[in-house]
Amino acid sequence: MALVTVNARADGLDCDDAAIAAALAALPPGAPVVVMIHGYRFMPGQPGHCPHEHILSLRPTPGVPRAVSWPQELGLGGDEAGLAIAFGWPARGSLRGCYARAACAGRHLAALVLRLRALAPDRPVDVIAHSLGARVVLQALPLLSPGDLARIILLSPAEFRSPATTALHSPAGRAADVLSVTSGANGLFDFLLEILVTGGVRRSVSHGLCKPCPNWTQLHIDDPAAMTALADLGFPLGAPTGRICHWSPYLRAGLFPLYRAILSRRIAPASLRVARPVPAPHPRPQGLPLPGSPA
Repeated sequence: MALVTVNARADGLDCDDAAIAAALAALPPGAPVVVMIHGYRFMPGQPGHCPHEHILSLRPTPGVPRAVSWPQELGLGGDEAGLAIAFGWPARGSLRGCYARAACAGRHLAALVLRLRALAPDRPVDVIAHSLGARVVLQALPLLSPGDLARIILLSPAEFRSPATTALHSPAGRAADVLSVTSGANGLFDFLLEILVTGGVRRSVSHGLCKPCPNWTQLHIDDPAAMTALADLGFPLGAPTGRICHWSPYLRAGLFPLYRAILSRRIAPASLRVARPVPAPHPRPQGLPLPGSPA
């Protein structure tokens, strides 16, 4: 199967360079290379919290809530369908601590992308990331060159407006096509990020960038105009997964076919600029509990 596991550790990358080189050499022309990055509350190798037994696995542990196989849903489950790279990093502990560690993981991601580009310079490298995994990607961008990352899909990105804007205006950031998928159902989690990491001083990127970036597309999947446009493009969405849901960008029916179309170059992220809704206000929290499940 074309799935390679890579983990970012404090002392560097844990990966099998020979396996990556062999997988790249076996890919047919045009097959994608997609790095998949999990978010908060996962920890490689920790039972019950390992992303390689959960969303980044071809066969997630049965009966585990929200364990949807990203490589299968992205159409990367076959030998000739592309190369899926499951990128794990230490995302357990306090939210503030994991937010800081995501910057270190971003440096390791940049090192991985440079290895991929050196081994296959003519093959684009794409990324799909959820939650704090989006911060990992955005922290990697300023360390890369234009074209090192081609398409980036961020699901409920857990980052703030200023660092996201800085990343998108770096040379590599300006050259990438970026889709940010947000929803009103993630409002509570954005609120928790803002309060617990910065004391409410900074706003999350769900409110948009600090200054425009032409290659940044924000898709608000609760916006009626966006839903209608997606249906017209052949990607009707299922019902929302709940009023409060951090995982709706990969649990909601109809979204993975959209991501597949983007990564296979059948559509461009810019074609989804159908509406620019004002982000929904954060729901009023009942206390400040952290979500206890992997994000």
